[in-house]
Amino acid sequence: MRIPGYWRNTQFFYRLAGWKCVHCGAFHHYKPVVCKRCGSREFAQAELPSSGKLITYTIVRSPPRGFELFAPYAIGLIELEDGTRILSQLTDFKENELKDEIKVEAVFRRVRINGDQGIIEYGYKFRPALRRS
Repeated sequence: MRIPGYWRNTQFFYRLAGWKCVHCGAFHHYKPVVCKRCGSREFAQAELPSSGKLITYTIVRSPPRGFELFAPYAIGLIELEDGTRILSQLTDFKENELKDEIKVEAVFRRVRINGDQGIIEYGYKFRPALRRS
């Protein structure tokens, strides 16, 4: 990502937020020029729900560069309460506790440490829901 784009979107990095197309409702993490679904140019800021259910998951045992120290770790496809689907890392699960359709909620956690500079990068992950709804 280019530096101007990074700074324009920092308000969305640490929240489940982005842009929804005014015409068709498609969600975009970054404000696009045109909607990927309908071609509209009209968008409104949108906050996503912080809970949903785990649709499916996988265990990453051969991670990409920069994530070697964290393997194995779980990545899941989450369907939020409003129907939006996102990929996210899963946390606070033991491998035998992972199962489809379990209720999950977003939490703010460390994602990784930038090796050369030692900068700690944070973001959201999903854990088993603590609230009963």
